[in-house]
Amino acid sequence: MKYTCEQLAKMIDHSLLHPTLTDQEFEDGCRLAVQYGVASVCIKPYAVRCAAELLKGSGVNVGAVIGFPHGNSTTESKRYETELACRDGAVEIDMVINIGKALSGDWEYVESDVKAVCDEAHRRGAKVKVIFENDYLDRGGAGLDSDAFKRRLCEICERAGADWVKTSTGYGFVKQADGSYNYKGATEHDLALMRASVSPRVQVKAAGGVRDLDGLIRVRDLGATRCGATATAAMLDEYRRREAAEQAGVSSSPHSTSCHRKLDAGETQSRSENRP
Repeated sequence: MKYTCEQLAKMIDHSLLHPTLTDQEFEDGCRLAVQYGVASVCIKPYAVRCAAELLKGSGVNVGAVIGFPHGNSTTESKRYETELACRDGAVEIDMVINIGKALSGDWEYVESDVKAVCDEAHRRGAKVKVIFENDYLDRGGAGLDSDAFKRRLCEICERAGADWVKTSTGYGFVKQADGSYNYKGATEHDLALMRASVSPRVQVKAAGGVRDLDGLIRVRDLGATRCGATATAAMLDEYRRREAAEQAGVSSSPHSTSCHRKLDAGETQSRSENRP
C-alpha cells in the first residue's frame, strides 16, 4: 500500500455534525474514532465536554466547530464560543468565515473575524482550521474570479494566524437548476489551489464528498493533511481488505502489519456511522 493505515487514519477528523445526531450516535461515533485511531472528532460545541471525557487518554483529539455552518455569528460570539470550547477540552477549532462579508470584499472584516478566533484559540493551546465553503465561491466575488478569490482568502487566513485552510463544512448546499440542493465539497482543483496559496506553515483540510479510500489517498497526494469524513470505518476497512490481498502475494511491511492488528482488535465493536 502507498501509505500505512496509521498515516491515513491520522488524516481523518471523524465528523459528528449532522443536525439530527442523537446522544447515542454521538457516543458511538467517539468510540469508533478511538477504535480506528483517527486524528480527531469534529463535533458541535455543546458536546465538547462529554467528548473530552470519552476520549481522554485515547490519542484522539477533540475538535469543535465555531460559527457553524454559515459563519454568520458576530466576531465576539465566535471568539467566546472558541473560549468556551477550549475550556471544555477542545484542542482544535474549525471556524467558518463570514461568507457574505468575503463576497462583499470586506477583507478587513474577514481578517479581523478570523484573527479573533485564532488569537483566542492559540492563547488556550488550540489550533484553528478556517472554512471557506468553496461551493458558494464558484462565481468569485468582489471583482475577483473564483480562483483569485480563494487565493485571497488563503493569504488573509495565513496572515490572521490560521493553522489550516479548509474547503467546506459539508453543509454548503447550493440550489440546482431543478430546484434541488446539492454540493461538491472538496475538489482536486481547490485542494491543489489552496495548497499552492499558503506557505508550508499552513496546512490544508478537505471536507465534504470524500467517501472512499481512493478519495482519501488522493487528498493526501494533493498535499492535504486532514480530511473530514463520516465514512471512516468504510475507508479504513477497505484499506484492510486491500492490504490482505497484497499480503496474500507479498510480505507486508511492519507498519501495515501493526495497523492490521490494531483494527482487528476492535473487530467486535460497533461500526455504525453518523447519518450522512
